[in-house]
Amino acid sequence: MLTRILAIAFAVAGAAASAANAAAGTAPAARPRLYITTETSAPSSMLEGTRVTGIATDKVREAMQRAGVDYSIELLPWKRAYLAAQQRPDACVYSTSRTPERENLFKWVGPTDVGQWVMLARADSKLLLRSLEDARGLRIGTYNGDARDAYLRARGFRVDAANEDLANAGKLLLDRIDLWAASLRSGSTILSRYGYDKKIVPLLVFNRIELYLACNPGVPDAVVGRLNAAFEAMGRDGTARRIERSYENWGGPIKQP
Repeated sequence: MLTRILAIAFAVAGAAASAANAAAGTAPAARPRLYITTETSAPSSMLEGTRVTGIATDKVREAMQRAGVDYSIELLPWKRAYLAAQQRPDACVYSTSRTPERENLFKWVGPTDVGQWVMLARADSKLLLRSLEDARGLRIGTYNGDARDAYLRARGFRVDAANEDLANAGKLLLDRIDLWAASLRSGSTILSRYGYDKKIVPLLVFNRIELYLACNPGVPDAVVGRLNAAFEAMGRDGTARRIERSYENWGGPIKQP
């Protein structure tokens, strides 16, 4: 009898609270919404039809769903994508190299992937790199606004930045640069996909770095916390690895014009 009385009392109290909220114009809290930007960097992020897909993209989408966060994803040139995350309080950008120089600029979610910074050269090159220092004085192709470009500039290397990273392949083959400082996932097939695997070869892995979804400091800590918890859960339950495996045979060779 007492249990029934208490249940009725709680129900009445809840109804009264709901009525009070309605009278005061209080609405349920809206789901957070993020504006997410990325670049064309297959197979991490790329456009298939009208939808942005890829390894990192699928991980980000899964994390958003698990964390209960609404979002939109826009594919932009890297500098615009990165700048949006710096300027908009609701914005995040991926896949962003987490470097000491950037640490305090963003709130970090992930990692979405692990990348290798690799010095690439023409297959017929006579260059031999035992360490990064051996590349000093050589013309190194970089990507405008990218962490590799900033990393090498800060250390006094001779860099030649391109507006698109893949443009460095053409510059390398035309002997306009000596090396290309590229970022490649372990096991990446991107060179073979574009028909460069017999023409361009890796000489040196000069850095290994984790890649993240980098969010503007205005994104609430609670949202960042939920997203990081989602990424951790995806790692534990095997979802992240399943996404990676789904792209292992991604794409056939692309015919170059």
